[in-house]
Amino acid sequence: MPPRTPTLRYSPADTAPRVAQRVEARAQAPLPAAASRAVSTRTVALLAAPGAETLDVVGPFQVFSSAAALFAARQPGAAPLYRVEVISCSRQLMITTNCGLRMQGHRSFRDVHDGLDTLLVGGGSAVEGDHTSAASVQWLRRIAAGTRRVGSVCTGALLLARAGLLDGRRAATHWNWCEHLARRYPQVIVEPDPIFVRDGNIYTSAGVTAGMDLALALVEEDHGSSLALQVARHLVLYLRRPGGQSQFSAALSLQSRDRHPLHELESWVLENIDRPLTVEMLAKRTSMSPRNFARVFSREMRVTPAKFIERLRVETARRRLEETDRSLKKIAHECGFGSAAVMRSVFQRLVGTAPVRYREHFRSSRPRL
Repeated sequence: MPPRTPTLRYSPADTAPRVAQRVEARAQAPLPAAASRAVSTRTVALLAAPGAETLDVVGPFQVFSSAAALFAARQPGAAPLYRVEVISCSRQLMITTNCGLRMQGHRSFRDVHDGLDTLLVGGGSAVEGDHTSAASVQWLRRIAAGTRRVGSVCTGALLLARAGLLDGRRAATHWNWCEHLARRYPQVIVEPDPIFVRDGNIYTSAGVTAGMDLALALVEEDHGSSLALQVARHLVLYLRRPGGQSQFSAALSLQSRDRHPLHELESWVLENIDRPLTVEMLAKRTSMSPRNFARVFSREMRVTPAKFIERLRVETARRRLEETDRSLKKIAHECGFGSAAVMRSVFQRLVGTAPVRYREHFRSSRPRL
């Protein structure tokens, strides 16, 4: 896995303070009253261009379809929660994805004039190469004005930016395209780390499978945590990740190192996460001096050993909170924090919420509607 990209905030200097104020207000404000009213059936559309990334489209499609199916099974006769469709970004309904899979769109964008509740734009080669037509960009700009919420998956953010929908807004995309998005559209405030970002009624997500995380969050926004968790279980997703979670897992980043001593360290660290894990201990495991280990680790991982271990402890604690009923004291001990108070402090700083609040929001004791 490549090193983490530094935060990119390429807003013009003279407008940056005003943009930052507007951004913060939009991010914290609730959606407009018209957007929060209950609807009988919400139409969700996935916009796909030639060369679309397959999972950008079918991942969210399956999440919304599964939510509708699970609800229908328990509420026979009720109006469907969602009507999900694929909209072609060209005149042709047949779309060949980047892996060669062919999918049939339900409608061309030229035949869609209104009636959408949610529109998600998938990424792919045509979007990345600016090969989508000017007519489709104009359509996107117009249809977004009458749509409750608009979002993107992966490099679909490039099309939103081309339509001017991300001007002055925070946005996420695949880590490999963050710099390109920031350079090509300097009026966009690019957030390279989060899985997905909400700014007002605009949602942008990171690469590929992050689109499913975003779709689950939208289901939860519409119908609550219980249904979102049922969908996650139904699709055998490992967990429901919050948008602020990093695109990069600490454990995976350690596994991806080519340097053999660091790669071998990964399993030992996870097995001993409850221990102090000082630089001296880690250096001994890699047969290096503490000074050399700290230098090599910081260069390879772009973070100090102490901060890396702290992040790994938090990732482990999050899984415990999501998947077990263990007390905060026990989880803190298992993850090497020493005390629940220390875990609470670190968790609040890195995750942005307290462990108790996190557990309440991202875990349900049993599936129910």
